[in-house]
Amino acid sequence: MKRLLYLITFTLVFGGQPLFAQIPGNNPINLNDPDDISYLDPKNYIIGGVRVSGTEYLDNDVLVTISKLVVGQYIEIPSEETANVIKTLMAQNLFDDVQLYAERFEGDNVYLEIRVRERPRLTRIEIEGLKKGEKEEVQKRLNTSSGRIVNENLLKTTRSTIQKFLREKSFLYPEIEITTKKDSAEANNEIVIANVTKNKKIKVHRVYFDGNKEFSDRQLRKYLKGVKPRRWYRIFGPGKFKDDKYKEAKENLVAKMQDKGYRDAQILVDSISRYDNNEVDVHISLHEGPRYYMGNIQWSGNSKYTDSLLNLLLGIEKGDVYSEEKLHTKLMGPTRASDDILSLYQNDGYLTFNVQPIIKRVYNDTVDVDIVISEGKQFTINNVIVKGNDVTNDRVVLRSIYSKPGQKYSRELIMRSIREISQLGMFDEQKIQPDIPQSSMNYEEGTTDIVFNVAEKPSDQVELSGGYGAGQVIGTLGLTFNNFSTSNFFKKDAWKPLPRGDGQKLSVRGQTSGKRYQSYSFSFSEPWLGGKKPIYFGLSAYTSSSAMFGFDPWTGRQVVADSDLSRIWMTGVTATLGKRLQWPDNYFQVNTSLSFQRYKLQNYAGYFLYENGTSYNMNITQEISRNSVDAPIYPTSGSHFKFSVQLTPPYSAWNSINYQTDPDHIRYKWTEYHKWKFDSQWYTRIVGKLVLKSQAQFGYLGNYTNRTETSTFERFKLGGDGMMGFDFLQGSEIIAMRGYANGTIIPESTGSQNDGIRRAINSGSPIYAKYQLELRHPVMLNEQATVFVLAFAEAGNTWNKFDEVNPFKMRRSAGIGARIFLPIFGMLGIDYGHAFDPIPGLQSSQWKQNFTFSILQNMGGF
Repeated sequence: MKRLLYLITFTLVFGGQPLFAQIPGNNPINLNDPDDISYLDPKNYIIGGVRVSGTEYLDNDVLVTISKLVVGQYIEIPSEETANVIKTLMAQNLFDDVQLYAERFEGDNVYLEIRVRERPRLTRIEIEGLKKGEKEEVQKRLNTSSGRIVNENLLKTTRSTIQKFLREKSFLYPEIEITTKKDSAEANNEIVIANVTKNKKIKVHRVYFDGNKEFSDRQLRKYLKGVKPRRWYRIFGPGKFKDDKYKEAKENLVAKMQDKGYRDAQILVDSISRYDNNEVDVHISLHEGPRYYMGNIQWSGNSKYTDSLLNLLLGIEKGDVYSEEKLHTKLMGPTRASDDILSLYQNDGYLTFNVQPIIKRVYNDTVDVDIVISEGKQFTINNVIVKGNDVTNDRVVLRSIYSKPGQKYSRELIMRSIREISQLGMFDEQKIQPDIPQSSMNYEEGTTDIVFNVAEKPSDQVELSGGYGAGQVIGTLGLTFNNFSTSNFFKKDAWKPLPRGDGQKLSVRGQTSGKRYQSYSFSFSEPWLGGKKPIYFGLSAYTSSSAMFGFDPWTGRQVVADSDLSRIWMTGVTATLGKRLQWPDNYFQVNTSLSFQRYKLQNYAGYFLYENGTSYNMNITQEISRNSVDAPIYPTSGSHFKFSVQLTPPYSAWNSINYQTDPDHIRYKWTEYHKWKFDSQWYTRIVGKLVLKSQAQFGYLGNYTNRTETSTFERFKLGGDGMMGFDFLQGSEIIAMRGYANGTIIPESTGSQNDGIRRAINSGSPIYAKYQLELRHPVMLNEQATVFVLAFAEAGNTWNKFDEVNPFKMRRSAGIGARIFLPIFGMLGIDYGHAFDPIPGLQSSQWKQNFTFSILQNMGGF
């Protein structure tokens, strides 16, 4: 039939013409050109040969295969078969033109030639209108290696890749123009040019809901987290619209509705419509369905615990609103919970325990649930293995692990072990992973190994800084080795550069400006004295000397250090023993410290109660603390409390000194006081990784009798960055409070006289209180660096006497800041604080300090 149609058509068009307009054997004949060939009398030929011409990059044999022209087979010329050769090759999207020629005829044989013109090849893709980093990211996604064929598919892929990238950055409506130009260096190459106009980032104007009856629009917008429409009270405006956030928000919306009992809730359809050049409207059509309630709850498979106990722990009763999320949480709980059914079993050794809620029946608005339990077998721990500790000795990690060989498996103890390993400060908290190898599990005997995978992080710290203060340049060098090893001290091959691996801490620090100021300190601590029990031992010592130099703003006189008119020398040593307690729980620690300090003053007017003489301070400190925070650098949960009492002997009870009339060197030779301090911190996860830190601090320095004055040493200086650095008045305890200058929060009873203000600022106060709220959010959490931003509000004050204390009358400040923890430098911080309450007797420039910098400390931390 087809042949008949061809015959009729070409009889009308080319009637009377011969089969070939050209004589066979002469020039090649184009089998698809009506000027060269007639379809009136097609004939069958045997394909004698096929060759391809015009190719530069492509394989000719492959093209012959694709054409389906096989040597030795018959082909009808002209026919639909010859036309299909062109169609098949053009469909490969590799050519701009394809022609089929008969080169020559030899009897019944025909020799064919496929002439092609390849499409141009890609030299490169140039992107205009994007930033350098954006271009690099798009180029990575395009993977635009040179030599690719420039076709419509490449151009579409380029456009869609750029659009997808920009959409992720909230540029929903970019303008992208794709063009090509010849590459002058390559004959058949082209350069693809993408000219991009990003336009504005798109925000959400309004969110419209349809189909909701039980839920208000306000509730639904609250559930749609991550999609924030414009509101007048949003200081920073609505959030940028992002596809991934929008997808998560929709899932959260449905989950919240189902959690309220609407288990059939779903989004029927949603759409995004453009409001203007900067905003879009979101339209969501909902199906709420009926509200469901919990019916009968039946347990099966449980033999260890009774139904009544499991129901009590489940905490869901018949008639409660049906919530799959609550049911799942009560059965299997979050990772660190211990009040769910899964934890109940796994904390008692049932490692392979499994629980599965099954909906048995749904009738009217009621859901009956069967909870199927597979208890399995109780497992005991065979071996505890640590992997990844290349520097730290195994015993240092193993002694911190609460899961011990021979004990029943307990998920709670594994979680506690993770926390204790992170507290060592030698490993990346984010990479501490417990593992139970399947190969180690013996189901018949009920034993298993536990592997704790850790990743060492740099823990040694260097402090190298210079600064200008008190009219002189001060240089500081400090070295802290947090994983020191005394057991390897005499092993030559262990010095790399120092012996490491025992978890001991060694710190040395020096600070000097030459003869005018020098300070040197040393400390060593061993958390497991003897290596068998958690008995803490610490030893520290310091010595310093400083001289007044330059112009004294308080007295108006010139002080020259070289004449030794005003100088103070300080020396001290402290030894500490501590023990971890098991009661009330094993988060408690008790420490006892014995200290001895010597202070020598020479013409040191206006700072202490006296100007010349030597004082000695021998005291004992008893401290009890509880630390349950989950991580040392960026805690998200837990608390830290510390209460301490520091006592000196009550010398005035037995000596015959007249504290009113005797000379200074007699009255102040032995410092006498009792000192009480309390500090508490709470960490609460608000939402996601946003954490609230709450803190309260109190301190009181008192004397035993009215015969003596309150000690001039060991007072509290409130205000500033809290850095202990260069300070003429060492011997005081410095408490940070941002927004105020160092030590300027002085008691109101000080008065407005220069001498009194100077003494209060320089010597400190005997009583203080401070409160702090701090919102923290991480920017980066990994072994290279921990970075987080914060917003704070603080309140604090100092008093001279106990009857002056008013814990509700405070100096206030607020501000923002950032912290970065680098293992080699420790914690670095910068804050901007605004102080709200002026200090009487001081000008604004004297008591305000907006920017605060800190190093090697947490603001207000322990």
